[in-house]
Amino acid sequence: MTPVVTLVEHAPARSFRLPDAAGRALVASRILEEAGPDPYEPGAWRLRAGSKVGAVALAVPGAESITVHITPKVSVARLLFLVGYSSNPRGWRDGSVDLADHDELLPALAHAVERQIDRALRQGLLQGYRTTEESSHVMRGRLREAEQIRHRFGMPLPVEVVFDEFTTDIAENRLLRAAVDRLLRLPGVPGAVRARLMHQRSRLADITPLVPGQTPPGWQPTRLNARYHSALHLAEAVLQGSSTEHLPGRLRMDGFLFDMNSVYEDFICKALREAMRTYGGRSALQARNIHMDEGESIRLRPDFVWYGDSGVPMIVADAKYKARRNRGFPNEDLYQMLAYCTALGLPEGHLVYAKGNAPHISHRVRHAGTVLHQHAIDLDQQSAGLLAEIDALARHMLHGAAMSPQGGAPSGRSLNT
Repeated sequence: MTPVVTLVEHAPARSFRLPDAAGRALVASRILEEAGPDPYEPGAWRLRAGSKVGAVALAVPGAESITVHITPKVSVARLLFLVGYSSNPRGWRDGSVDLADHDELLPALAHAVERQIDRALRQGLLQGYRTTEESSHVMRGRLREAEQIRHRFGMPLPVEVVFDEFTTDIAENRLLRAAVDRLLRLPGVPGAVRARLMHQRSRLADITPLVPGQTPPGWQPTRLNARYHSALHLAEAVLQGSSTEHLPGRLRMDGFLFDMNSVYEDFICKALREAMRTYGGRSALQARNIHMDEGESIRLRPDFVWYGDSGVPMIVADAKYKARRNRGFPNEDLYQMLAYCTALGLPEGHLVYAKGNAPHISHRVRHAGTVLHQHAIDLDQQSAGLLAEIDALARHMLHGAAMSPQGGAPSGRSLNT
């Protein structure tokens, strides 16, 4: 029987009786925060999950494969809201996906993807124009003169042509096909959901599948593909979170993982950008071209920087999903934020944590006067309340920026609204 390990994100370490080969495979995979032999129980391995959640199957040469399920601390519905909002802030709300009665991440996601694809395809496959380049014995479209000279050396046939073809084999359908193919290869998809996914793949049978390792095609939301939007955002989440890797020692890892650090960071930054949109200025996520030293050799990359209408930075923030100590907030985060404030010339900086360690705290730095704020966001609430909390946080940040020496009231609506 295939060994199955079930863990909870950031929960205390647990011991599991596993074959040595399976334990060593888990160490090599680096998907867990802690993995090693239990010093007090021979034949057991001590395992602890970190910030990655999802399901992974590890193929171990010469031994049984091992399956690892890591459950997030937040509800599956809340996690999928965070992911969905990050991909589509203006169109994603609770209820955008149907999770049925699934309370585990992978079954719930597979069910949601299948339902959204079914809705998208009810009116048939979307068609569009695709630019095709090929060698042909019949002239169609436009001649690629440079390619004809380079490859045919003056021969009249075949001809190198480029033409626009009206087809169903377009980026949107290729993304849906790739997500279905990916889910069908993952461990832990319930049989009933798997059968429905097989049905969706049959509807997409004529669509070119992605080659393993190939970058998924890009797409742009338009009026013509509006019925595909929700399905495409979920499909992208599947493809971004899944991986097939060949690890040292002929190990093969096939699975689907979300990094909660990245999920939380993306959500906070994009929610802040949406909350500040009506106040003017512009927001930069993972801001570039910021250096701590005058020689510009020490790069800094804060998660979020808001620039006023004049182009001057006025707000800096960093999202921290989990503080790495049991009580209070870690000092190293404060040192990092102080560096951001100093480099940007700002009197205030903001660290935004997932709630759990401490309430809001402010620190005034001795001899500098810089104020470092540490905020806590409660993820265990409905989306409307969560977004309202982000909106209040944005107003707090903007109020501090307006009161700063280089500030002045931002354009747009009043901070009191």
